[in-house]
Amino acid sequence: MHVFLEDNDLHEALRRDVALGLTSEPRTLPPKWFYDERGSELFDQITRLEEYYPTRCEREILLERADNIARLTQARTLVELGAGSCEKTRLLLGALRLERYVPVDVSGDYLGEAAATIAAEHPEMAVHPVVADYERHLELLPRGPRKVVAFLGSTIGNMLPAERHRFLVDVRQILESGDFLLLGADLVKDQDRLVRAYDDALGVTAEFNRNVLRVINQRLDADFVPEAFAHVALWDPANEWIEMRLRSLTKQDVRIAGLGITVHFTDGEEVRTEISTKFRRTCLEQGLATAGFALREFWTDPGSDFSLVLAQPN
Repeated sequence: MHVFLEDNDLHEALRRDVALGLTSEPRTLPPKWFYDERGSELFDQITRLEEYYPTRCEREILLERADNIARLTQARTLVELGAGSCEKTRLLLGALRLERYVPVDVSGDYLGEAAATIAAEHPEMAVHPVVADYERHLELLPRGPRKVVAFLGSTIGNMLPAERHRFLVDVRQILESGDFLLLGADLVKDQDRLVRAYDDALGVTAEFNRNVLRVINQRLDADFVPEAFAHVALWDPANEWIEMRLRSLTKQDVRIAGLGITVHFTDGEEVRTEISTKFRRTCLEQGLATAGFALREFWTDPGSDFSLVLAQPN
């Protein structure tokens, strides 16, 4: 396993993000800090909720189009950014005749277990897990012939437009002629349906949202009371994204001992914890073009809820 991200690196990144985000106006926290063990379990529950369609729809497209992807790319190397449990990639591995699979994630323990399972299932293929931050370490990732870089789950939608452009440019720089980008992107649809996907009736997403406060409590010795914050999910029609926020239910002070600061919240004050942009085909095509890509294929599920995009460097 290649390790470019040590535990201390993650701790320092958390310190920076919390210090900056909770002292800025408006207050923000990056969504990557949802994911400790409990957060990963909660997100797994979310993907099985009736209201949450993206995982089902993306899986349906991958199952339907795996042979197309194999034929068009002739891939020998698959690099998966934010691989997590590698569950989605399993849908591709049967169709692709790979020499090498490179799953990339920030969680070394979780990634190691998933990669070992994949290696046992596919002894014909070399599996090289990499512990890294794909926003910082792309140029350090192992290279291979006829490469496909997969970025699934519409994680691209969690980036602000400038961040998204910079990320796509960085990916473009590690691709060579004959390589491809495979991108999962959620699509614009009915507002009420979008909000329900991020504010489910069982309250699982609310617990997932509040988990970022528990992570800060545990890792930075803070005294957040998660139940003192309400989960908020709303649609921003101007930006065409869902925002998740945490709203303080009272005036309160939170001590973050690991940073040596106290954060003062007014009654009703909010912290933005995630954006999730929903795309149109024209937006995706334009964004890829400005980063140096040409869109080769645009596939959707039968309901046109979600898209899988295959792009190639110009």
